[in-house]
Amino acid sequence: MKWSAEEIKTMVARVKFDDRGLVPAIAQDAKNGEVLMLAYMNAASLELTLATGLCHYYSRSRQKLWKKGETSGHFQRLQEIRYDCDADTLLLKVEQVGPACHTGRRSCFFRQLAEPGE
Repeated sequence: MKWSAEEIKTMVARVKFDDRGLVPAIAQDAKNGEVLMLAYMNAASLELTLATGLCHYYSRSRQKLWKKGETSGHFQRLQEIRYDCDADTLLLKVEQVGPACHTGRRSCFFRQLAEPGE
């Protein structure tokens, strides 16, 4: 996917960022629909993602942009991007290279809060 700078600017303007300039971004496997992770984006990381086709996020703890896979090699290639009805959450359908979770698991959502019947 390649968009012009003007198209990217228009797409970013559609998103409602919170008072800190962030929006939740859910990464989902484009092939099987598995939810891989939740991260946050700001306007700059969204612009980089749209411009490069590789997912970039904003680290709230480190207060800086990061490219998924930059150190691990476990990149996310953007296949499709959607936003919800309120325009305040993004859904990134991605091709995940390697595990998405820093623990080495495919998805960050590998723990169950309660067992059925509890």
